[in-house]
Amino acid sequence: MFFLRTGINPYAQFEKAFVKGGENYKYYDLPSIDPKYDQLPFSIRVLLESAVRNCDNFHILKKDVECILNWKPDNRLGQNDEEISFKPARVILQDFTGVPAVVDFAAMRDAVLELGGNPEKINPICPADLVIDHSVQVDFSGTSDALAKNQNLEFERNKERFTFLKWGARAFDNMLIVPPGSGIVHQVNLEYLARVVFETDTEGGKILYPDSVVGTDSHTTMINGLGVLGWGVGGIEAEAVMLGQAISMLLPEVIGYKLVGKLGPLATSTDLVLTVTKHLRQLGVVGKFVEFYGPGVAELSIADRATISNMCPEYGATVGYFPIDENTLTYMKQTNRSEKKIDIIRQYLLATRQMRNYADESQDPRFTETITLDLSTVVTSVSGPKRPHDRVSVKDMKADFAVCLTNPVGFKGFAIAPDSLHASGQFQWDDNKSYTIKHGSVVIAAITSCTNTSNPSVMLGAGLLAKKAVERGLSIMPYIKTSLSPGSGVVTYYLKESGVIPYLEKLGFNIVGYGCMTCIGNSGPLDENVVNTIEKNGLVCCGVLSGNRNFEGRIHPNTRANYLASPLLVIAYAIAGRVDIDFETEALGIDNDGKKVFLRDIWPTRNEIQEVENKHVIPAMFQEVYSKIELGSKEWQTLHVSESKLYPWSGVSTYIKRPPFFEGMALMLPPLRSIRNARCLLYLGDSVTTDHISPAGSIARNSPAARYLSENGLTPKDFNSYGSRRGNDAVMARGTFANIRLVNKLLTKTGPRTTHIPSQEEMDIFDCAERYREEGTPLILLVGKDYGSGSSRDWAAKGPFLLGIKAVIAESYERIHRSNLVGMGIIPLQFLPGQNAESLGLSGREVYNINIPEQGLKPGQHIQVEADCNVFDTILRFDTEVDITYYKNGGILNYMIRKMLN
Repeated sequence: MFFLRTGINPYAQFEKAFVKGGENYKYYDLPSIDPKYDQLPFSIRVLLESAVRNCDNFHILKKDVECILNWKPDNRLGQNDEEISFKPARVILQDFTGVPAVVDFAAMRDAVLELGGNPEKINPICPADLVIDHSVQVDFSGTSDALAKNQNLEFERNKERFTFLKWGARAFDNMLIVPPGSGIVHQVNLEYLARVVFETDTEGGKILYPDSVVGTDSHTTMINGLGVLGWGVGGIEAEAVMLGQAISMLLPEVIGYKLVGKLGPLATSTDLVLTVTKHLRQLGVVGKFVEFYGPGVAELSIADRATISNMCPEYGATVGYFPIDENTLTYMKQTNRSEKKIDIIRQYLLATRQMRNYADESQDPRFTETITLDLSTVVTSVSGPKRPHDRVSVKDMKADFAVCLTNPVGFKGFAIAPDSLHASGQFQWDDNKSYTIKHGSVVIAAITSCTNTSNPSVMLGAGLLAKKAVERGLSIMPYIKTSLSPGSGVVTYYLKESGVIPYLEKLGFNIVGYGCMTCIGNSGPLDENVVNTIEKNGLVCCGVLSGNRNFEGRIHPNTRANYLASPLLVIAYAIAGRVDIDFETEALGIDNDGKKVFLRDIWPTRNEIQEVENKHVIPAMFQEVYSKIELGSKEWQTLHVSESKLYPWSGVSTYIKRPPFFEGMALMLPPLRSIRNARCLLYLGDSVTTDHISPAGSIARNSPAARYLSENGLTPKDFNSYGSRRGNDAVMARGTFANIRLVNKLLTKTGPRTTHIPSQEEMDIFDCAERYREEGTPLILLVGKDYGSGSSRDWAAKGPFLLGIKAVIAESYERIHRSNLVGMGIIPLQFLPGQNAESLGLSGREVYNINIPEQGLKPGQHIQVEADCNVFDTILRFDTEVDITYYKNGGILNYMIRKMLN
């Protein structure tokens, strides 16, 4: 695997061995290489081990090892940038990005064959775990058979995708596939797939090395909670890694985040992570590693740590890493990893000094910067109404929402006019009763699978709260769409064993499926009476969910305000029916005896929850669930799959289509050319997310994608979602920038439209891009800060590429999206510090020339842009020489094809 070398490893003398259970194990003795090792952050030690083990002075150079070994706290990004190469141990894919990855692989095989090469070279070298945590739209909720109904419907909708993935698992070597209905990728990774320490057979025994992973979902970082170094990359970069390409990266700053004290009896891991997210986002940690240390870490369970690591993309860091300690190994035992495996892991980690004792300050490494949080100061919180890092303490929620209503339109504002603040509307429900909703009314309440359902403490806490609420006679309004989508079958198992399922179901929180649901926009349709009432009265109604993200337009078109909350608070706000409630002074409802019931009366303490968790979350559950996980359902087992190594593309499929990325590709590199006479397709502001660029949710009936599907004979009920159609470039190009909340400064109204500048005609974005293509006009984007935040969505780069966008000029970029743009051959340019489009007087209506030198292109150099008579410099955000190599080739995948053919 990683041990085929073109040269002798210069660190071979540091290889050592031990015998365990009659087997020989080898490893690299990192501490003996240099005394500086013991001062390195534990996350940097993982990078170092990979460089040492893979050093062949070809792919991984000796200078890479020396660079990592000489990591210094004052190595600030942008000042003393050091480029290194890193080979992760494995890649993890989920099917939303797994489908396009396998599509690209299949298309690459065709391209290699057409160019006269051997298509068998397109085969994963790095192990790939592919989890089909398919997006489940919650068409059915609030019924005991909702799970079966939703999953049957999803299998009907996605059968073609599943068949294609099953073909991919057979066609490509070294790929493990976890079938649909098993759980969400991150939780399956945590509970089952993660090795913590790899064992690979070599001559003379097994070689041990730390598990490390890159994944095609930004929340791959969840695995950092188990001490596995991992982060999200675009699908494009992941494909290159699967083909043996090292990741080129800048040696990161490492922020030490010290935890002290203990969480209070009423605080949850969600409250903690929302606090950390706001804190680190304010600090600014994009492109940096965050490593947690201090005695407070030992007080957190692995599930608590994983919750914090999972939200890493929301605070912007590359990783949120918790080094391995005895709690990690205890969790491995709890999740049914073998005693033998755990003993080998412990011996290896102790030998290489990669095992932490958080109480021992002498083990604390040096950090670029340190921050301290006292866990006892964490209070019950939510985040919203539009961003995950806008934390609000629950005691301030009522006042905060009132302010948001009247604030100007923005991340904390809806600009509701004073005479509309008390607007409300009535509608009839199936029970023949009339209900009233107003600003702040909850219409969606979802305990959803990503962040919180990895954590038994908050899931069991929600169950206990539901039990107490039902016993006091509390209920939830029938029009509120409630759902429970666990991260794995283990969650269902311990909820049933602890006896809380009936109480959750009584409140409407039935299990509706396993996968990405409400958090990614698959909450399913709201009742038409509710929708009509919201729209007719201009109401700011709310969704409350235990997910990661609440960006505008993501959760549901009719929930303008969305709040992230713990599963316990999701239930609490659903019972209240509104978010503008002060839980301290206002009752949730009236009990069976006519007494007021306050939230404090039914809120379980951490001790109560811990007692239930200790009793019911046991290894046998994990063994039962995961012993048959790779088998899949009967529907999966009976899927017929082609035996062909080359995929038999269908000319009529609306799900799987050969992409055009390699069409017209030649073996010779094309010459570099400047961009001339370009037009601005969109002029966007700050915090434009990948959901704005490439939404994953429902396909609007009046959209270009809907027109395409209708032309291909589909009716709206079969449109499915953008996420499910990521294997079809024709749909995805039409869905680029299709978010209904997109704010384009070339227009006065919100929505997925723009202006064709020469004609001044307003039109859909895809149609406008096509008009420019017919005219031979290249395109650019003007954007603000944090462009491309959110999910590591490769279609957020592929889509713009297909629209003809050649360059983006932004104030700043989110790490993964910048990398994705480079991977598709799009130039990321950055305004100089203190400048932006507005300060330079740009309207977006100019003709743009971008002067790219034909020779001597360098990372970070200044690039001149001409916008009519306005001339200004930008920073070329090719951060490494490898970035430039990819750009010259037209992208990573084109580079990989040429590399295999030469």
